[in-house]
Amino acid sequence: MLGNMSSRPAALFIQAAVFLLLLSGWGASRAPLWAAQGNSPAPPGELPPPPPLGLDDIPVPADNPMSREKVELGRLLFFERRISADGTVACATCHMPARGFSNARQYGVGVEGKLGIRNVPTVLNAAYYTSQFWDGRAKSLEEQAKGPIQNPAEMNASEERVVEVLGAIPAYREAFRRAFGDPAISLDRVARAVATFERTLVSGGSPFDRWKFGGEEAALPAEARRGFDLFKAKAQCVKCHLVDEFSAPFTDNKFHNIGIGMDKQKPELGREEITKDRKDRGKFKTPSLREVTRTAPYMHDGRFSTLEEVVDFYDKGGHPNPSLDPDIFPLKLTPKEKKDLLAFLRTLEGNAPRVAEPEAPR
Repeated sequence: MLGNMSSRPAALFIQAAVFLLLLSGWGASRAPLWAAQGNSPAPPGELPPPPPLGLDDIPVPADNPMSREKVELGRLLFFERRISADGTVACATCHMPARGFSNARQYGVGVEGKLGIRNVPTVLNAAYYTSQFWDGRAKSLEEQAKGPIQNPAEMNASEERVVEVLGAIPAYREAFRRAFGDPAISLDRVARAVATFERTLVSGGSPFDRWKFGGEEAALPAEARRGFDLFKAKAQCVKCHLVDEFSAPFTDNKFHNIGIGMDKQKPELGREEITKDRKDRGKFKTPSLREVTRTAPYMHDGRFSTLEEVVDFYDKGGHPNPSLDPDIFPLKLTPKEKKDLLAFLRTLEGNAPRVAEPEAPR
């Protein structure tokens, strides 16, 4: 078409096209690397992104506002192995997108193959937690992000190493400039970028959400509806895995002793190690149940490989110990009731984001 124009009209046409392209904000220099990927973590539109059906607005701290540049930097850093002590471990090594942002193993695996002591929780919907880690020792995603980087059994990296490695890569200096206004690199900025990216990793809009909050009667099979009734009543799951009339976080953001870890020769203190309060002995954080079918194994020590084992454990009333939560007691579920409860849990698979590993910046 342009070949039929005279040179001047063609030039005017090109200038107008470039102007419109820049005006729309879609210039190539502004497009983040994830923009071309399906179901990207922060698609064009408002930030924070609108929550999916069944979830409340995504909490964002005032001292770490979201931007596309910061989300993209966080995504790059989430997959960055080179800052670890042996160059083999990144956040995504344990929080694998293909495994529900967990690792499908009993424990995390760090540098030099070192095993952690806890099961890796998914980071999906971690934005909604009021504390992080199984024992709640981190009060924010920003604080949490620093932990694995410096942990000797995980990435085992010092701030000096992080700054040196990233600072030697021109693409990272530019990415930090775009995200923070200048190219300065620090552990604090790394944590803020990773936390910002993690706040885009939300999953809702499940068959359960479409039924309860979207009015789609056909979205939830009959056995799953019976399972939800058990979840609320006889099984009493809803006391800790909250569901209300407007949203379903499936966690109370609190800590409970259900007996896991208290059956060991040296009982695990859990939350007590953080608070130093005897009443917190053996307590661990209530995880959300969203995407629970994709995040096995279960419990803070990863002892259960299947949801069937988890249901059986609760049905028996947990593991007796002096600090057992009063809401943990034998449920006496029938085999059919267990099947219905499991059917309900399987309807909590939602629209978790698909995040591809980026090419390492150079």
